[in-house]
Amino acid sequence: MAKPKVKFVPAKLHVKTGDTVYVISGKDKGKTGKVTKVFTKKGKIVVEGINVVTKHMKPSQMNPQGGVVTKPAPIFSSKVMIFDEKAGRPTRVGFKMVDGKKVRYSKVSGEVL
Repeated sequence: MAKPKVKFVPAKLHVKTGDTVYVISGKDKGKTGKVTKVFTKKGKIVVEGINVVTKHMKPSQMNPQGGVVTKPAPIFSSKVMIFDEKAGRPTRVGFKMVDGKKVRYSKVSGEVL
């Protein structure tokens, strides 16, 4: 009897589109970049300039020339930390209530993100 497939459903991610993040593991360790896309169901994010892959494209209407194209690929959100501009280093994210609204804040500097 075959085992049923279990889908990976992560909790909310600690990063949002537009955040500046610092890569903590992998081939791009130590680099920073801006989050351009978030895939919450997969637990992955796309960061500009990070995990850049080359892809061979066939000529099409969108790309009539075809050829080799470089573009950033998704990475797991657990491999990045939010980068705190004020402190100048990566930080963990905390949540607190400010004026009845739940906001994210930097654990290093205490500033609201």
